[in-house]
Amino acid sequence: MTSAVILGLILLIPILLIPRFTGWPKLIQSPTKLLLWCQRPKQSTEIISLRIYPIKSCRGIEVQSTVLKQHGLDLDRRWMLVDASSNTFLTIRQIPDMTRIRTALSADGDELVVSIPKPESNESTQDQDQDRQFHTIRIPSHPSPPWLAANTNIGPVHIWDTDTDGYRYSDEINAPFSAFLGRDVVLVHKGPTPRVLKGNGAPHRLGRVQTTGFPDVHPVQIASESSLAELNARLGKVGIDPITVERFRPNIVVRGKAPWSEDSWKLVRITGRNAVGISGDSAGDSGAAIQSPLDLDVVARCARCQVPNVDPDTALKNKKQPWDTLVSYRRVDEGSKYKPCFGMLSAPRNEGAIEVGMKLEVLEETTGHRYVAGF
Repeated sequence: MTSAVILGLILLIPILLIPRFTGWPKLIQSPTKLLLWCQRPKQSTEIISLRIYPIKSCRGIEVQSTVLKQHGLDLDRRWMLVDASSNTFLTIRQIPDMTRIRTALSADGDELVVSIPKPESNESTQDQDQDRQFHTIRIPSHPSPPWLAANTNIGPVHIWDTDTDGYRYSDEINAPFSAFLGRDVVLVHKGPTPRVLKGNGAPHRLGRVQTTGFPDVHPVQIASESSLAELNARLGKVGIDPITVERFRPNIVVRGKAPWSEDSWKLVRITGRNAVGISGDSAGDSGAAIQSPLDLDVVARCARCQVPNVDPDTALKNKKQPWDTLVSYRRVDEGSKYKPCFGMLSAPRNEGAIEVGMKLEVLEETTGHRYVAGF
C-alpha cells in the first residue's frame, strides 16, 4: 500500500465518523467543549464523601456539598490550637484527646459550633446529657474583618517550619479548651500573612504561588475507598477490625477503580453529573448553566505518621495498627523511604462548588512522584 493511499485513508476516517457523531457541530462551535472532548480522562471515578476539619486535629464534619477554594475546601483547617506561651501549633500527635473536640455547623451555616468535653465528663452517658458533658462555644464560621478586629487580637503562630500569623480568640473562648486539654492554649483563625506552599507545592515546582491555611502541607487530600478496603482486608488477616477513612483525615473520598491506582495521578478534574460528554449532550445544550470543571494538581503522595493509629471516637492510640501493616507494603515513595503512604495531596487550580456524586477524572498520570521534605 502506497503512502498516498495510507494518507487518504487517514483523512477519510474523520469524514466517515462525523455523521455518526451528532455532537461534533456543537463541539466545533464551542472551544471549551472541544477542549474537554480532546482531553479525555485516563480514569474516572465518583466522589462519595466530602470532609472538612475546621479546627486542625479536632473532629471533622462530613458534608454533602461545599466550595473548593484554592486554599482548600471551605472552612477546612481555618482554625487551630496553639500553645499559649510558644504560639506553636498542637495536634493529635502530641495530644490524641484533641479528636474528642467536636465541630459542627449551625443550621444556617453561619456559625461554627464547637463541643468541648468537660474535664469531669463521661461520654458513655446518653445524648440528652450533652449540656452536662460538653462546653459549647459558637463563633462565626466566616468571620468578617470588623468582627475579627472587635473580638480577636492578631499575633504570631508557628506551624512546622513556617512562621505566620493568626487571629487569637479571647480568654473566654480559650478557657474550655485549656481546661479540657490541661494546658494553656489559644484558638487562632488564619491571619492575613500568606502561608505559601513548600515542598512539592513550592512555586518553582508547582509553577505558581499558592497559599493555604493550617493543613500540614498542601490544601486538599484525596483518598480512595478501594484502597481503604484493600488495607482493611489486610488488617482483618491480623485480627484488626476495619477502620474508617476518618483515621486519615482526607477532604475528598472517591470510590476508586482499583486499590492504589491513585499513586500515579498527576492532574485530576472534577465535573458535575451533567458534564459535557463526547456526544455533545449536556445540560448546557438546554440552556442550563454548567460550572467550569475544577482542576487539581496532584503534587505528592501523603506520607504518613502514626496519627491514623488514633481512634477518632475514643482518642485511644493503638501501639501498632494500622501503621505496622501500612509500613509492610506501602513504603512506595523514594522521597520518604521510611513512611508508608495513603492518599494523595493536591493543589486546586481554580475554585467552585463541589458535591458528593460529582465525577473525578484523571487527565494526567506520572511515574515520577517523589515526596519533597519541607513543610
